[in-house]
Amino acid sequence: MTNKVLDRVRDLLPAIRERAVQAEQERRVPDASIAELTEAGVFRMLQPARFGGAEASPVDFYQVVRAIATACPSTAWVSSVLGAHPWQLALFDDRAQQDVWGENPDILVSSSYAPTGKLKAVEGGYEMSGRWSFSSGCDHAQWVFLGALSPSESGGMDYFTVLVPRTDYRIDDVWNVAGLSGTGSNDIVIEKAFVPAYRMYSAADQANLIGPGQQVNTAPLYKISFGSVFSNTITAPIIGAAEGAYDAHIAKQQERVRLSYGGQKVSDDPFAHVRIARAASEIDAAVLQMERNTAEQLRYAEAGEEIPFELRLRARRDQVRGTERALEAIDLLFKNSGGHSIKKPNPIERHWRDAHAGSVHAINDVERALAMFGKGAMGLEVTDRML
Repeated sequence: MTNKVLDRVRDLLPAIRERAVQAEQERRVPDASIAELTEAGVFRMLQPARFGGAEASPVDFYQVVRAIATACPSTAWVSSVLGAHPWQLALFDDRAQQDVWGENPDILVSSSYAPTGKLKAVEGGYEMSGRWSFSSGCDHAQWVFLGALSPSESGGMDYFTVLVPRTDYRIDDVWNVAGLSGTGSNDIVIEKAFVPAYRMYSAADQANLIGPGQQVNTAPLYKISFGSVFSNTITAPIIGAAEGAYDAHIAKQQERVRLSYGGQKVSDDPFAHVRIARAASEIDAAVLQMERNTAEQLRYAEAGEEIPFELRLRARRDQVRGTERALEAIDLLFKNSGGHSIKKPNPIERHWRDAHAGSVHAINDVERALAMFGKGAMGLEVTDRML
């Protein structure tokens, strides 16, 4: 099946590539890029059809994200995060979906999932306050998903994702970083905002692959695991950054193919050839595993069957390994480029910085994800809300 959005996005890549420096300097994705990607249908790929969405396969969505990342990793990161949120909103109560998309289906939602907010039960819902960091693309969104904790009946704490409108929070401009500078991942601040209960989604429902929105959004897309959709949303732009660095490296080497260095043609350096081959193989492996695991989950959902827990564990295993593979590839290309790799502006050095910045996201905790897989393989109990 043709990925029509991918075809449209490919036509936009030259302009997005030209704006990559602007994105870094302004510390946010340019409005022109968001407008073009909106028009291309990127942000509606995982949106319910009843709100004008495509209900596309996440495989197609990640292909689009990776393509954008070849031109500008920051733009791809924001596109991936904002583009995945319609999938989660589709799991919320229908009233929450109507609040966001009822009048304008192009409204975007940003996020900050760390449970740094506090909820206090009040009549009709909750009162929430707090500060949240790393809300990528928040300047382009009119709503936000925020993590918060609330005391449970058992005496512990329950985790919720809470949907809040722009009128109830402020954005603090604090984003000044070495990599992914263009994502505008600023802080969200709330002081005593009222949240109706229907705008909350519990971690328990998330772990059990259920949500009230499934009553109105019945497509198999909305029955796959949050842990896989969200984690791959973070890894896809990192892999795409490595793909972009690879393309830039090959183009540069082809320009130098007739030059000589120390009496040896650059094109005849066998060690350079080996690094290129290793980098290409690592990128291919990362892509193939991500697409295999996503497609398998979707097939189970389409058949109306329960997604095996072993598959969910494998998806997280391969997701963190996908990030590692992308970093290994881009490190090889960075070294292979020699002194040219550190000159600015240069896509190789930018993609190298952006990929490493993306790797420190909490979802890329390699040991945690691999340990979960190992425990599951041994028949031990595994519990984690990011599965």
